[in-house]
Amino acid sequence: FQDLFGVSMVVPLMSLHIKSLGASHTVAGIIGELQYLSGLPKRIRGCWSDIVGRRYSLLACILLSALGYFLLGTSTTVLLFAISRVPVGIFKHTLSISKALLSDLVSERERPLVMGRFNAASGVGFILGPVVGGYLAELEDGFYRTSFICASIFLLNAGLVWMLPWSEENIGNREHQQGHKRPGSFSAKADNDLHLKSGSNGAVARDSLFQSPWIQVTTVLKRIKEIACSNLWDIFLVRLLMSVAILLYYSNFSLALEERFGVKPLFAGYLLSYSSALGVLAGCLLGPITRLYQHNTYRILLHSSTFTCSLIFLYASALSIWMVILSSTFLAFSTTIGRTCIIDLELTIGGNEASGTLLGVGQSVTSVGRIIAPLLSGIAQEFSPCGPPSLGVGLALVAILIMHVNKQKYCSHGNVKFKNE
Repeated sequence: FQDLFGVSMVVPLMSLHIKSLGASHTVAGIIGELQYLSGLPKRIRGCWSDIVGRRYSLLACILLSALGYFLLGTSTTVLLFAISRVPVGIFKHTLSISKALLSDLVSERERPLVMGRFNAASGVGFILGPVVGGYLAELEDGFYRTSFICASIFLLNAGLVWMLPWSEENIGNREHQQGHKRPGSFSAKADNDLHLKSGSNGAVARDSLFQSPWIQVTTVLKRIKEIACSNLWDIFLVRLLMSVAILLYYSNFSLALEERFGVKPLFAGYLLSYSSALGVLAGCLLGPITRLYQHNTYRILLHSSTFTCSLIFLYASALSIWMVILSSTFLAFSTTIGRTCIIDLELTIGGNEASGTLLGVGQSVTSVGRIIAPLLSGIAQEFSPCGPPSLGVGLALVAILIMHVNKQKYCSHGNVKFKNE
C-alpha cells in the first residue's frame, strides 16, 4: 500500500514538472521510454532475489528506489530529471519481489486469494496517492516536497522490511519439498543442482550474499537460460497479448472519448478512478471466485480473458457514453482477475523454486507490452478513434486461441497440483 501510495503521489505530477523545466513533448517522451527500457531486465532482479534471498534483494530495491525519488526531488534541470528516472527504472521492482515472497509463504491453493488481497492493497494506495499528491502540488515547491515524501515512504518501507521476522530456512525447506513433489517445474535438474549445493533457499540466501559477483551473475544467467529453454513461452505470449490489448483500450482514452462523444478530459479522469476503485473490489472477491471455480486457475483465466475481449469490443463499438461506462465497470473486474490468474498459472507450471525469476520475466514481458502499445495505438488511431481497441480485440482473440490450443497442458498441471495438496 505504502509503495503504490508514494509512487502515485508523484507520477501524475511528473509531466507538469518536466514541462515547467522547459522540456518539449518529444524530450518528455524520450525520458519516459528511458525509464521503461532501463526496467526491461526485470528477470535479472527476480532471479537475483532467488539467489541472495528476498530480504536483501527487497531492501536493495527499496533503498535504491528511494535514492531515485530523492534525486527527482532535487531535479531543477531536464538532465537531473532524466538521471533520476534511471535508478527507479532499474530497481523499482519491489512489488514483483513482494509477490515472489508471498508465493513462498502461502500454499498454492491460497495463492490467488492472497495475491488478490495484495493487488487490492496496492490499488487502494494508487487511488489515494493522486489525491494527496494533487493537494501537495498546490503548495509552494509542491513537486519537490512530494518527491521527498515519496522517498521518505520508501525509507520507512525499508525499515519495515528489516524489522519483520524472517524464517527463510523454513521457506526454503518447504519449497524444496514442493519441488520434489511437483513434476511440472520448469527445470527439475537446475533445482536439484541448486539444492545439492545449498540444501535450501535459506542457505542460498545466506551463502550467496557473500559470494563473488561473478558467481552470482553466472547463477542468474543459468536460471534465465533454463526459463528460455522451458515450455512456458505460450503463457508469456498470452500475458504479452492480453497486456497490449488492455493497454490499447486505455491508450489515448481521454482523447478518444472527446473525439467520439464530446466529453471533457475531467470525465475520463473520474471514469479511470472509478475503474481503479472497482479493481480493488475485484481483488477482494478473488477468494469466492476461486472457490466457485474449484481453484481451477486455467478456467478462471480463460473466462476472464474472453470477458475482457468482449468488453473491449463493446467499447470499440459503443454508440453512447453509457456503453463506455458499462464496459469500464466490468473491465475493472475481468482485468484484475486475469492479471492475478496469469501470475498464479506461471508459478503453478513453472514451480515455486524460481518464483522470483518467473515473476521477473513476466514483468519484463509486460514492460515490452508497454513499449509496443503506444506505437500500435498511434498507428491504429490514424485510421479511426476506435482503431486501438479494435486492434486490442484481435490480440485478445489470439491469446484466447493459444489458451484453447494448450488446454491439455494447463489442465494436466492443475490436476497434479490438487493431487499433491
